[in-house]
Amino acid sequence: MTSGLGHATDWDRDAALTAARILLEIRAVNFRPEEPYTFTSGWKAPVYIDCRKIIYFPRARAKICELGVEKLYRHVGFETIEAVAGGETAGIPYAAWMADRMGLPMAYVRKKPKGFGRNAQIEGDVPEGRNTLLVEDLTTDGGSKIHFANALREAGAICNHVFVVFYYGVFPGSLNTLAEMGMSLHHLCTWWDVLEACRGGDYFPEATLAGVRKFLEDPVAWSAKHGGVASAEEAAAFKASK
Repeated sequence: MTSGLGHATDWDRDAALTAARILLEIRAVNFRPEEPYTFTSGWKAPVYIDCRKIIYFPRARAKICELGVEKLYRHVGFETIEAVAGGETAGIPYAAWMADRMGLPMAYVRKKPKGFGRNAQIEGDVPEGRNTLLVEDLTTDGGSKIHFANALREAGAICNHVFVVFYYGVFPGSLNTLAEMGMSLHHLCTWWDVLEACRGGDYFPEATLAGVRKFLEDPVAWSAKHGGVASAEEAAAFKASK
C-alpha cells in the first residue's frame, strides 16, 4: 500500500495536514497498538478518531468547516449542491455549520423512522428533487453513508455526494458500494495525513508511530494477526451477524 498522501492538488494536501493537526491538537486522535480497537465491521485496528470532539472547540470547528466547504467548491462546484443533509447524530452539527456557510437549506436523516407522529426519517424538510450533500463526521467502511443516502433517494432527493471530515482509508471495499451507487466521497484527511502531521511533533512516542505505520502498510494482515476479520467478505458477514 502506498503512503496515501497522493492528494489531487497542493491545496488538498495542505488542507489535509491542517485538518490532521487540528485533530492532533484537540486530542481527537487515539493510537493504541498494544490494545487494538474493534470496529463494528469486525476489523481490528490500533487507531481511533473521535471527530465529535471538534464541536467543543469553536476555532477548530470553524476551520474544519471552512476547509470542507472550500474543498466542495473546488471539486463539486459552487452551484451544484442545492441542499445539505446531516446523518444522525454526528453529522448533524457539521451539516448545520456547512449549510450556513454555503447559504443552503439543511435537513437531517434519522437512522430509522421515529415510529410516531409523522413517522419521519428526514427532518427539517425533504429536499425533493434537489442535489443534496450528505454530511457525516467520518467513515470507516461507508455502511452508514449508504443507509442515509438510500433514505434520501427514496424520499425524492438527488444524493450523489458525501462529505466527511475523516476517512479511515485503510480497509478494502470501503468505497466500492458508494461507487456502485454513483456516489463520490469527499474528505479532508486520512490516517496517512495524521501520521505525516506527527512528524516533528511530540504527540506520540516513536515506537507507537512505528506500530501505526506497520498497520497502515498492511491493515488486513494486521487485523487478522490481532484477532480481527481478515477480508472484506468476513467483514460483511460479521456485520450481518449483528
